[in-house]
Amino acid sequence: MTRLRKEYNEKIAPRLSKELKRSNILAVPHLKKIVLNVGLSKSLQDKKYVDVAVATLTRITGQKPVLTKAKKSISNFKIREGMVVGAMVTLRRDRMYDFLDKLVHVALPRMRDFHGLDPKKGFDDNGNYSLGFREHIVFPEIRSDEIESVHGLEIAIATTAKNKQETRALLDGFGFPFKKEK
Repeated sequence: MTRLRKEYNEKIAPRLSKELKRSNILAVPHLKKIVLNVGLSKSLQDKKYVDVAVATLTRITGQKPVLTKAKKSISNFKIREGMVVGAMVTLRRDRMYDFLDKLVHVALPRMRDFHGLDPKKGFDDNGNYSLGFREHIVFPEIRSDEIESVHGLEIAIATTAKNKQETRALLDGFGFPFKKEK
């Protein structure tokens, strides 16, 4: 069991149970999965861009990404049906908790001009949270001297929370660095 999962079971879940007034510990919100996604729009000009993005996601997550393909043709974007338009990785269980630990304690503090996450953005009404990175080089597995091209990265965190407030309380428990609301 990972350090963060153990901390959730022993500290975060009991505290959330009291805070959200849930008598059953299984009714307390928890993480379902984390999905990392890279859009490959530059792959139209450079075919090696797909390989670079796949290698990046593999190094960051330790899991091989799945290539996503266009479902239909869009002539304005020069996309044909079946073309590779993205790469994604879905993390669950221990790998999810390991990645979340690395995200909160290593990657977010390494961002340039980082003053905290905006607490009003990124939440949806179904208990999910999304954030994006302009550069993937904030992760410790990526060394800046060996990258060929810089690309963005989207992260979606799916939880069992029922609304934004429960999701925020869960992520606060995991130590997400949200800005103080004024």
